[in-house]
Amino acid sequence: MLTHCVSLAAMTTCRGLLLLLGFVGSMFLIILTSHQWDMSKEKRGKICLCVFVCFNFVLFLLCILVLEQKQFQVTTHILILLITAEKIHHLHELRKQLLREMCDGDKEAFSEGKRTVEDMSDKELENLIVDDKHGIIYCYIPKVACTNWKRVMFVLNQSEPYHDPMSIPGDLVHMHSKYTLLNSFPRIEMKVSLAKLKHYTKFLFVRDPFVRLISAYRDKFQRHNEYYYKNYARYILRQYGNQPDPPQTVDEAFASGVRPSFYNFIQYLLDPLTEKREPLEPHWRQMHRLCHPCHIQYDFVGHQETLQDDAEQLLKTLHLKDVINFPPSYENMTSPDSVLNWFRTVPLEDRRKLYKLYEGDFRLFGYRKPMELLAD
Repeated sequence: MLTHCVSLAAMTTCRGLLLLLGFVGSMFLIILTSHQWDMSKEKRGKICLCVFVCFNFVLFLLCILVLEQKQFQVTTHILILLITAEKIHHLHELRKQLLREMCDGDKEAFSEGKRTVEDMSDKELENLIVDDKHGIIYCYIPKVACTNWKRVMFVLNQSEPYHDPMSIPGDLVHMHSKYTLLNSFPRIEMKVSLAKLKHYTKFLFVRDPFVRLISAYRDKFQRHNEYYYKNYARYILRQYGNQPDPPQTVDEAFASGVRPSFYNFIQYLLDPLTEKREPLEPHWRQMHRLCHPCHIQYDFVGHQETLQDDAEQLLKTLHLKDVINFPPSYENMTSPDSVLNWFRTVPLEDRRKLYKLYEGDFRLFGYRKPMELLAD
């Protein structure tokens, strides 16, 4: 998919595709500079002028650099970076356009009965962090780099010069008291909240829905976590894991090797009783139910799959690129390539039901339907 091809880190791999999809004039200039055609300076100047007239002033300046300084290889490299930056910008515009089209075309499917933001409860707006200092609103989604983005939001709320976000403990940034949340404004001040939603730069980051579920399972059920064991794992073991009396504590469970399987977790998600008991826990709740993109018009939609490039682009858009760095990604992030292995124990019919449960996230955020998991 094109949305996952454009990456500065993979610039060499995607170079041919980027050039093919780039401006025709830009391609011609690259060929010209790469092969150093034997033509007069006057003729080369005319060609460069044509490129300028057809496309933009930046390319013209690069032509002058070629003619006057003859730094062919350097100019070609810069030109490729410009084309890549243009593609990244176009990519983010496509993401926002897709959201608008999906929401306009089938708003009822994504609205959960809510017509406007005013119809939402405070609980439904609890994931929106407000930074009045910089005019930013961030809707965080668990298991989509939210710890590091919360670190950034925390640091931005401090005085300059800003600290390294990685110096902030992860436990600290998950405390709601450390931020201003949109739902902290009383209902009588809803106009204040609506004004912020209208004028502030709003962003969120999303992830392949199935990969996010795998990451949530690994984090909450394969690691030592007392809260999630007592509140979720024991129930799942009783209901789907053939464990009528699971160990009382996570220590006892780990010592005896008892824990919910990935398929047990999927059974829990698919059970209609789960949602009747209470809304899905945020770590596996549908992303559009956390951030309501059909009611809140986001200015930037980042993807976990292009996290570093998107983070750099966002900080540039916010004019913060030179004052703060986004933390580097973990190398052991769940890869889409491993999804098939995780789902081998999940029957085909349950895979299809799971896709229907998260279909809204796939469609709204431009993730392809995983036919390799859903076909006979």
